[in-house]
Amino acid sequence: MRYYLFPIIILLIGCKNNGRTELTKNPILPKKKIVFEGLNRPWSIAFINDDEALVTEKNGDMVKVNLQNKTKKIIKGFPEDLTDSIGAIHIGDNSGIFDVLLHPDFKENHKLYFSYAAKKKGVGKTTKFVQAQLENDSLFDLKTILAAEPYTYINYHYGGGMAIGTDNKLYLTVGERLFWEHDEPALPIAQDAKDPRGKIHRFNLDGSIPEDNPDYGEGTVPSIFAMGIRNTQGIALQPETGSFWFTEHGTIQGDEINILKKGGNYGWPNSTTGRLRSEDYKPPQLDGVEFTSPTWFWHHTVAPTGLCFYTGDEFPQWKNDLLVPGLSRGSLWRFHIVGDTIKSAEELFLDERVRSRKVAQSPDGKLYMLTDEENGKIIQILPQ
Repeated sequence: MRYYLFPIIILLIGCKNNGRTELTKNPILPKKKIVFEGLNRPWSIAFINDDEALVTEKNGDMVKVNLQNKTKKIIKGFPEDLTDSIGAIHIGDNSGIFDVLLHPDFKENHKLYFSYAAKKKGVGKTTKFVQAQLENDSLFDLKTILAAEPYTYINYHYGGGMAIGTDNKLYLTVGERLFWEHDEPALPIAQDAKDPRGKIHRFNLDGSIPEDNPDYGEGTVPSIFAMGIRNTQGIALQPETGSFWFTEHGTIQGDEINILKKGGNYGWPNSTTGRLRSEDYKPPQLDGVEFTSPTWFWHHTVAPTGLCFYTGDEFPQWKNDLLVPGLSRGSLWRFHIVGDTIKSAEELFLDERVRSRKVAQSPDGKLYMLTDEENGKIIQILPQ
């Protein structure tokens, strides 16, 4: 077994006490324990039980891992329209397999959801979300929930995050797919309710459209729940309030954490806390549109990904705190939240940064993170 100990840095924000000043006196020093390795850039993890989990490899397969006996099985029957693996390993290409999520009644019906970059000959690629049934390590009865058409040859910003709310609805995140802002159409993709890209979508668990979704008008995409999204990869339910929090990739800085609001418009590309890549691009004036401000943004690039609210018992002082990993600089952040307000922020493992794709909690409350490496690892985070 390998253990690592690292220091932490604490930043208290805008509050004298917040009930958390004890952290500065007796900070928890977490340590890392590698419990599995040999994964091809793991993207997401869904625990079947305390020992077994489904893991998506961005540049590989969907696999089932056993954390006790260290075995890995490839899940058969994955859709054949998955983008070619050779394309997914080019620097800057975001194609591959993304999130995996179990149905709330998985133990009874064996249903799950997953997302990936799908290809169509002659027209390109898009983000696709699928429901399937898992039997004997194989996928059956595949049903497309959403294919975010149009297909394009752009290899960036698919989104791909998924979560299920307290309303028993399925929430999906789709990136707006552009790299340069000067490639935007007259009405930017993320601001066009007739285009599924750059949006957060909401479905019933069977893939149908909820009747209480926002109404954006005739000809618009009925599954849209919120818009103005650039590239959201992580979305997580806050256990105390039932609200969704999600991460957002900026361009030059501009990385954000947002709270999801029905019908919300998060501004991209008209409003950003960072800078646009295309310096000469000027977004069109959108009359009567109100943008939702981020709950948090960084002044440096973090590239935040799959976040998680901690509800376990190993870190009592972290109860209901938000953990956010990042690809840039190998960040891992902990946020203490009161209501809808972030009160303090702590960056973990400063001495050994590694690209972090996902933070997740097992059914028994253990905390894990996935590393975005060719020899990707599942790391358990433990108190000292």
